[in-house]
Amino acid sequence: MPQQPSVSALEKEITVQDAAPASGNLPARQEWFIDQGLGLFIHWNIDAQLGSVISHSLVGAAPDYIQRYIDELPATFLPTRFGPDEWARQAKVAGVKYVVFTTKHHSGFCMFETQTTPFNILNTPYGRDITRQVVDAFRKWGIAIGFYFSPDDFWLLHQQGHEISRDSAECNPLNNPALMAHNRAQVRELLTHYGPIDVIFFDGVAEGLKQLAWELQPNVVVTRGDMATPEQEIPDRPTPGPWEACFTLGTQWAYKPTNEEYKSGTQLINMLIETRAKGGNLLLNVGPKPDGEIPVEQTARIQELALWLFVNREAVYDVRPWPVIREPLTLDNEVWYLQAKESDTVYALVTGKPWPLGERKVISLRHVRATAATEVEILGQSGNVLEYQPHVDPKASWTQDEAALHISAMPAQRLYNNRRWPNPVVVRITHAALP
Repeated sequence: MPQQPSVSALEKEITVQDAAPASGNLPARQEWFIDQGLGLFIHWNIDAQLGSVISHSLVGAAPDYIQRYIDELPATFLPTRFGPDEWARQAKVAGVKYVVFTTKHHSGFCMFETQTTPFNILNTPYGRDITRQVVDAFRKWGIAIGFYFSPDDFWLLHQQGHEISRDSAECNPLNNPALMAHNRAQVRELLTHYGPIDVIFFDGVAEGLKQLAWELQPNVVVTRGDMATPEQEIPDRPTPGPWEACFTLGTQWAYKPTNEEYKSGTQLINMLIETRAKGGNLLLNVGPKPDGEIPVEQTARIQELALWLFVNREAVYDVRPWPVIREPLTLDNEVWYLQAKESDTVYALVTGKPWPLGERKVISLRHVRATAATEVEILGQSGNVLEYQPHVDPKASWTQDEAALHISAMPAQRLYNNRRWPNPVVVRITHAALP
């Protein structure tokens, strides 16, 4: 049995502690949100036609660029392959529990029908309410509905004669009464025209808007604006209360046709594991092409995540952090812990070097103990059969001593033809206890 590394200072720091900050979200709805685990972020706007950063190219832009952006890009936006039902179906297969759609990004272009500005989706060759179709499709597939909304509005700043900026006094709605009124009217439209909305993400100053959201829909969960929503990083320590890690699949939120580098499926799975072990949700972003299709590079990675989640879903949804969230196993592997909500079942999620099909290993866990009633097995498999090897017994077993819980297990479910499944293995430990 390999010698286990000593408990590090890092491990001591990443125990679950502290209390959640005060929130205007209803406690029951916060609990609901924590249970969701995985959300789908969708960044899509008229500048997908250019493959540029969404909205931000307007900051510091020359007057002629701004005018062409406002006049020309809506005139050519025609997503002939937009299929929201297919988006939602793929999300359902992938285990997505809620969607967050960009109703209005910083540019001020509205992807919904609005009376507040001509700079909206109805004034394009497409001419239909895209937000309505997204809501209807995802709701049909049983996925909770969320809206991204930017309180910044570069179109309105331009109409007011202000320099487009994210740092000036005028871009803050608290200093710009017309901007605040504009935003409140749009939030009112979004929260009265589309039925019950589960989540709203205010990407900017939320004061004056989140209160309106709770007034209009008391059950809506305000994420950014009322809880931690780190972008492109996972906190070093668990964050008390609900929180959400927001990640791109590549390097850009909106569609980037060239010069893009994508994360691997294994990276996405590891991000989901770490986020859940620290008590958060993973909000994973896709950027549709200008024609409305989601790029194949993005769907392929989402499908790899889908397969892993199909096998291991019970370790991801309705779970809470274990008091110690991880420990090293060897130089090549570490384990992350999660606990089933209101249960004594613990999941050990083994990341790092792939665990080959049919190979028995012993893993020794120092931060969980077995009891007389404990049973162990790798998720997704019965532990009774190893394909084409009827004389092999793949059943998991365990022994407990003062130092650790020692689990002997063998992956026995073939997920790829070549038998080389590169992604984490999850061991379920029932009736578990703290050391």
